[in-house]
Order: sequence, then C-alpha cells, then structure tokens
Amino acid sequence: MMQSQIDFALATPEILLLIFGLAILLVDAVSNHPERKPTFLLTMLALGVLTVVSAVQWKNGVAGATFNGLYVTDELSHLLKIASYVAVAVTLIYGRVYAQVRDMLKGGELYVLTLFALLGQMVMISSGNLISIYLGLELMSLALYALIALRRDNVVATEAAMKYFVLGALASGFLLYGMSMIYGATGHLDLGEVSKVIAAGKAEKMALVFGIVFLVSGLAFKLGAVPFHMWVPDVYQGSPTAVTLILGGAPKLAAFAITLRLLVDGLHGLAADWQPMLMILAVLSLAIGNLTAIAQTNFKRMLAYSTISHMGFVLLGLMSGSVAGKPELSSAAYGASLFYMLTYVLTTLASFGIVLLLSRQGFECEHIDDLKGLNRRSPWHAAIVLLLMFSLAGIPPLVGFYAKLAVLQSLISAGHIALAVIAVMFSLIGAFYYLRVVKVVYFDEPAADAAPMAATCGQRGVLSINGALILVLGLLPGGLMALCVQAIRSSLSL
Repeated sequence: MMQSQIDFALATPEILLLIFGLAILLVDAVSNHPERKPTFLLTMLALGVLTVVSAVQWKNGVAGATFNGLYVTDELSHLLKIASYVAVAVTLIYGRVYAQVRDMLKGGELYVLTLFALLGQMVMISSGNLISIYLGLELMSLALYALIALRRDNVVATEAAMKYFVLGALASGFLLYGMSMIYGATGHLDLGEVSKVIAAGKAEKMALVFGIVFLVSGLAFKLGAVPFHMWVPDVYQGSPTAVTLILGGAPKLAAFAITLRLLVDGLHGLAADWQPMLMILAVLSLAIGNLTAIAQTNFKRMLAYSTISHMGFVLLGLMSGSVAGKPELSSAAYGASLFYMLTYVLTTLASFGIVLLLSRQGFECEHIDDLKGLNRRSPWHAAIVLLLMFSLAGIPPLVGFYAKLAVLQSLISAGHIALAVIAVMFSLIGAFYYLRVVKVVYFDEPAADAAPMAATCGQRGVLSINGALILVLGLLPGGLMALCVQAIRSSLSL
C-alpha cells in the first residue's frame, strides 16, 4: 500500500461530508420551513454525492494511507462507507414522517447530528492508527448521545440517553486504557507498526494481553455483545424509533470495521489470545440474546435481544478467521462475517422501517401485539414482515439463511465443529420468537382501533425494495459474498 505524508484526495469523502454538514447547519439556521424540507433534501443530496464519490474511488482503485498512517483508504473502507451512506439515507427516509409528527423537526438537529455521526463512522472505517480510531469513535458517540435525547420533553428518551452516555463513557475508557497498554508494550500507535513489533517478538507479552482484554471489552460494548449488552434493550426501547434505527444501522458497520482493523491488522500475531475471548462473547451472546428475546412483548426490545444474538454469529465468523498458514480460510471467514454484518443491517433497516411506518400521531408501534392482523390491513407489508422474520430466523431461501450458513462453514473449516452445533441449536431456539411475530401478523384479529398505514409513496417504495433485497440476496448471494471476500483479501494483512 502506497503511503504519503499528506494526500487530501484520499480523504475526499470525509472532507465533502464535513463541508456538507456545515453548509446544512447554516441553511437550517435561516430556514423557516416547518418540515425542514430544504434540510432533508440537502442531506439526501450529500449522501448521494458521497455515494458517487466513494464508488468512483473504488472503481478507479484509489487506495493508500495518508496523514502519516492515521487514515487508510482501501476496498474494505469503500464498501463499508457506501453501505453506511445507504443505511443512513434509508433510515432518514423511513423516519421523516415519524420525526415530523413528534416535533423532532423544530430544528434540523436530527439531520445534522446524523451526518456528524456518519462522519465519525467514516473516520472509524478508515482508521489505521489507535488515535484516529478513538477520535472517530468519540465523534460518532457524542452525536448519538444527543440524538437519543432529541425529544427533551420525553422522560424515557432522556433516561435512555443517560444510560447510553454513562455506559458509553465506560466502554470508551476501556478502549482507551487498552490502547494505552498496547502503546506501552509496543511503542507504536500505528496498527501496521504494532503488528510488526508483535511479529518480531519484541513486545511485552503480559501488557499486550491485558491491553487486548480491555480492547475486546470496549469493542464488545460497541457491538452489543454479552456481557457488555446491558445498554442495548433499554436504549433501543427508550429512544425515539427513528433514532433507534440510526443507532442500530450504520454504527454497527463502523464498530465491525474497527474490530477488524484492531484485531486482524494490528493484533493478528496474538490471535491465540483474543480468539478464546471472542468465542466466550459469541456463545454468551447467542444464549442470552435468544433465550431472553423469547420473554419479550415489546417489539423493539425483542429486536434488541435479536441484535445481541446476531452479534454472536458475527463474532463466531471473526474468531474462526485466524487459521495459521491458511490465508484463504481466513479471508473466507472474515468475508462471511462481513457479509453477515451487511445483510443484518439491511434486515434491521426494514424491521424498524415497519415499526416507523405503523407508528402515527399519538401511537407508538412498540409492542408485538400492535402488529396483530397486519395482513388484513396491508397484505404487502405483512409479506415483508414475514420475509424479515424468516430471514432473521435463518430460513431458506432468504439471505439470513445464507449468512448463517457461510459463518457455520467457516467454523467447521477452522475445526470448531462443537461451536457450529451450539450456534445451530440457539438459532433453532431463536426461531420461536420470530415465528411468533409471523403468527401475530397473519392469524390474530386486528385491534378495534387499528388504523391503516399512513406512509408516503417514497417510504413504501424504499421498504418494498428493502424487503425484495432480502429475498434476492438470498437467492443470488454470490456477488455480494465475492465482493466481501475480495475486500478482505485486498485490505487486511492475513
């Protein structure tokens, strides 16, 4: 990878997003439009321009490191950034009407803060240094804290923001302390240099292992893995649903990116130390996530525990990636994990999109019972719910099945057959609460006060495309999987 001292061209997407964010902030300050339409349109324009810029950079093979290794551009960063732009755009389209009827658009904070959170995610995705990872993480987190508390008159949302802030600060402290120990043991902040020192056997092993423990703990919090999952159900349930989707979509991609950068690029030589940690986190996440979700009656809370269980599968893919002397198995495993994360975010967008579209003035679609008889009111949206729940449960031919299958194949290839059996067992347990939602949608009588879905044509169209992709990618997963594996091979030091 070519490295230069300063090359602003490599960081074009981040620079453009910063300019757009500041411009939108100024436009919103002088705009009197009650629905913040100019702010919304400018935000969509910004995301469209960024998608084009990143796609052009990817197509032209733009790659390299700049700012003395603080910032890295490669195929992995291009793929995850484009996915993040799409996730944020879809989230804002789904949540626009919801935010409008709840007076969350008195100012343009929803859009501006979302863009600055995205900027932090982009810095995380392209970080090649411990310092830039932490800066990106804090930029994203500070914007998310404010977004969760956006409804200042809502006690539940304010409580969720406080929980996320306190626990997020604790997790950031874990990460920072782990990074300081890594720096103390190796004398470097650059991930490439850290890897070289570890490979040469010149680092203090005890300090490194302690550093890894703190790093993995911080990363597990950001991913929402057990036992660092306490914030997930409370924050998902307490946040305004539009903000819950902002929190549960693109940030997961950024957290996955820094996990790859830290563990695979920087600490690959210590895989024997961090693999058992990931295994424990994965099994606990699968167990607690699936078993606790069964008891939930709140749909958002059920999806939160579902998220925890799916992070268990992502971690299983990561832990099966480091196979000594077999880079092809490593790239396949990390590629499967990346594929799983991308398709999980795609499914999450549509799942919370349904919740947003069913919510209306004075009514929050939060409980599973709120979906009763949806097939009577809207057969098309009921069919989308069925696709989503079946995909999350891992039922063929939907994309969730292929994503789980790819991770299980990686586990078996790495010799972790017992773990594969455990993962399948908990997936079968998890199928119960997904099928319960389908039963409510198709076989229960609708509530007497059930109103028709009041969604715009744009929202319905995006949700339909979102749902269709769940089926199409399940039938034809090869292209995206090949893209993921290629991005891993070209970007990480395997």
